[in-house]
Order: sequence, then C-alpha cells, then structure tokens
Amino acid sequence: MRPLLWIPAAVVALAATTVACGTGGDPGAPATTATQAATPPDDQLDLGATVDVRLILEPVSLNPFATSGVAVDQLLLDNVYEGLVSADTADGDKIVPRLATSHEVSPDGLSYTFTLTPDAKFHDGSALTSADVVWSLQQQIAPGSKGLRAAEFASVAAVSAPDPTTVKVDLKQRDTFLLWNLTQRGGIVYKKDTDFATLDAEENGSGPYTIANWNRGADITLARNDAYWGAKPKNAKVVLHYIPEPSAANNAQTTGQTDVQTAADATLLQPFTANPGFTVLRGTTTDKFTLALNNKRAPFDNPDVRHAFRQAINKEDVIAAYGAGIPIGGPVPPQDPWYTDLTGTDAHNPEGAKALLAKAGHAGGLAVTLDIPNVYPRAIADVLVSNLKQVGVTLTVRQVEFPTWLTRVFTNHDYELSIVDHAEARDIGNYAKPDYYFGYDNKQVQADYAAARAAASDGERDELLRKVAKQASDDAATDWLFVNQTHTVVRTGVYGVPSAETTNRFPLSGIAVGK
Repeated sequence: MRPLLWIPAAVVALAATTVACGTGGDPGAPATTATQAATPPDDQLDLGATVDVRLILEPVSLNPFATSGVAVDQLLLDNVYEGLVSADTADGDKIVPRLATSHEVSPDGLSYTFTLTPDAKFHDGSALTSADVVWSLQQQIAPGSKGLRAAEFASVAAVSAPDPTTVKVDLKQRDTFLLWNLTQRGGIVYKKDTDFATLDAEENGSGPYTIANWNRGADITLARNDAYWGAKPKNAKVVLHYIPEPSAANNAQTTGQTDVQTAADATLLQPFTANPGFTVLRGTTTDKFTLALNNKRAPFDNPDVRHAFRQAINKEDVIAAYGAGIPIGGPVPPQDPWYTDLTGTDAHNPEGAKALLAKAGHAGGLAVTLDIPNVYPRAIADVLVSNLKQVGVTLTVRQVEFPTWLTRVFTNHDYELSIVDHAEARDIGNYAKPDYYFGYDNKQVQADYAAARAAASDGERDELLRKVAKQASDDAATDWLFVNQTHTVVRTGVYGVPSAETTNRFPLSGIAVGK
C-alpha cells in the first residue's frame, strides 16, 4: 500500500504540540510527552539481553519483494534487510548512508554513483558486492516485474557495476524521489539469484539480525548477527509479540511479558502515567487513517456523494474516540515538505452533506457497507455510524481479518467504503495511480505527479505535489480522518527505543537493557 525528503525539526515539534490539542482531554488524554533517558555506556548494559516488544500487525509473509502490508517494512527494514541508503526517522526522515558509504549525482541529475562499504556480508557469510545491488535493482525494473515497489523505479534506464564496490544508476529522466525510494522496500539489496518464493522459510539479508523463529499467529524472534558489518546490536535477541487487542497489550506490559509496547491505545494509558516503572514516549507518525471511497463503484462514483460523506464526518469526534491525532484534510502528513493544511476542504457540515446527497438522488436515504480490519478500534467505525446516521446514511460495519482485507479490498477492489491506516511515508503517488484500490483517476494529478518526479529542484517538486494534494482533496478522492500520533510505553531500564514513525520502520539494534 505504501510508499520522501524531510521537514525541519521545529515544524515536527510544532506538529507534536498541535496533536495534544485534539485528544478529547480527561482520563483518556495521552500522557505528557516524556524524554527518554540517554543510553548508558556498554559496561552498564546487559548486551546479552532479550528484549520483548509488542507490535500489532503480523506480516502475512516474510517475502519483502512482493508482499503487501506495512508490517513487512516494520519488521524487516534495517533489521534483517538493508538498502544503499536509509531514512532516519528520529531526524525528520533524513536520508542517511547504509550499504553505500557515499553517493554522487551528476550535474544533469541523470546519473547516481554509489560507493559500497567493502565489509558487508549476507547472513550466509557471502560478501555483498555491486553485482548483488545491480541484480536486485534489475528485478525492480524488469518488464513485468512482480516487485511491490517496481513502479517507483520506472525512471531507471540501467544499473551497472564498474567494480565490486561501485554501483551506477542511470535514469531516463530526473527523479526527485529516487533516493527516497531506495530507502524503502524497493531498495533492498538481495543476494544475486535469490528465489523470492523461499524467503518465508529462510531469509538471507545483510542486516544486524537474522530471523531465528516465526511462531505464526504469536511472535517472531530476531537474533543478533554477530558477523554484522556495522555497529552490533545492543541486545542479543528481540522477540516481537503480535498482540492486536489493546487491553491484552496493556496486560502484557504491566505484567512484564513485554518491555516495550508500541502503538499503545491513547485512551488506556492510565496504568503507565506517573508510574516510575514506565516511560510513555509520544512520537510523530505518517499514519494517515484513511476512509477509502471506491470511486469506481456506485454511489461513490458520484463526486457529490463523496463530498457529502466527507462533510458528514466530524473528524474531531473520530480523534476523540481514538484518543490522539490531528486532522489534515488531505493525503499529506505534516512531516512531508509539500504539506499544506487542507482541513477547510469539506469541513464538517451535516446540512451541506444532506443537500449534496439530495442532489445525487439520495434524499430518501442511503445504505452502504464499511470494511475495516479488526486490528483497528471499533470506536472509529462507531463514530462514522453515528455521524452518517445524522445525514440519512445507514452504515453497516463489517470487521475483517487483515489478510481478508488485503485480498478483498486492496487487491480485488471489492468494497464500497473502507478504513485503513496508510502508514507509508511519502505515498502521495498513490493518487496518481488510476488502478490503485481507491479507483481515483485524474489526468491532471497524474501529469503533475510525473512532473514533480522529474522536477529540476526540490522546491519545484514540492509546489507540484501541493497541487496534487489539493486536487485530490478537492475531488474527495478519499477522506482523511486524521494523522495518528503514536504512544510507546517503555519499561524503566530499557533505552534507545524508537518513538517516531514506528509503524513503518522500527530499527531494533539500538534498544538496550541496563544491568
């Protein structure tokens, strides 16, 4: 589902402050932002510790080449697999070196040359060379590629390896997204001739962890790769416990079954606030809780109906029910450089919604079905049921397992309305894909997005992407309920826990346990 550059730290801080205003207050309000204690020196740490972490959504497969779902990225990126570059979520999504120690861009922007670290190895012990990088990128750009992110590399004309530590990427046209796309799933470097179908049974990444065990339906264990070429993890093992139910996750954290609880329910933080045994970290996210409106299926093929639904829904009600978040009014979170506040478009207006429904021929009422993965709180859907009832819409809620959602909604487009957390960073390109599950098809948006990718400067790109975002909002391509703000509960004595954008990237090697 997924697919950047970065926003100044001051703006990120401003966004964090704004979020606190939309929480609904009282006992359900999020905890005050806490500062994570600095990680002590290694001689004060238990470097042989096992860290237990609660996550929500388990991957349906460990094959990152073709498997949909952000849970794959959260687990594997920078932990098991690596790319030439990475994104530092703790520093405003700054693009940083990874397997490539440096890179150069030609003056015309049509050629990128990467210099690889000479020390990287795959988990089977073989050296990682430029030949592996070339092969991996060729799998993305090959005609008919099955790569989930293949479309992101359409600008690549050729990839070559002048020597074992140098990779040259030549472009058909400038691509202002190339480096960012290389930080994501499509930039993973696999061993040459990898059979992707085998990766569920045996991974072979180059990252700081290997997959030691997958207990399907419960947990995944990562073990430290002691032969890792870079800085060694500050823990020996990490067990990722997939616990979707918020109360069960709270119980696991309070009873010591987990050391870290990611995505804690903002309305259930009372056991951890003002408790010396825990710290609650608040972090920015790119998690856009999106109400998908199937543009290719009645009644949502009518723009008046889409605008009516947007105006019927009170985003502040939704945020209060969820416990934290900020309204955005469009497809871009505040972290992205092309963000603009679009909350004035289709603002809450029940009477306006009724008038639009009447104009569309539904003055007597309308009945629709909402498909929502059962990993999300029912309270979100309950608000929609209530809000839409006020304008004459009967909403039937159908909760489904996430794999069912992937097949029915995302792949087969068999739905009317759906809610999903689009956690992927800088994924505005989805609105330029007419075959995406939204069914949104606007030729000007597609042209502006293509021009943005080929822009001569970041400023030109950003201005074009602001146009894309505004047009998608003006067309009511979907509805954007809110951008989430995540809460991570950390047991005292545990250090180095990521707190920003933890849904789409969760680097584990810096997590440490004191002696």
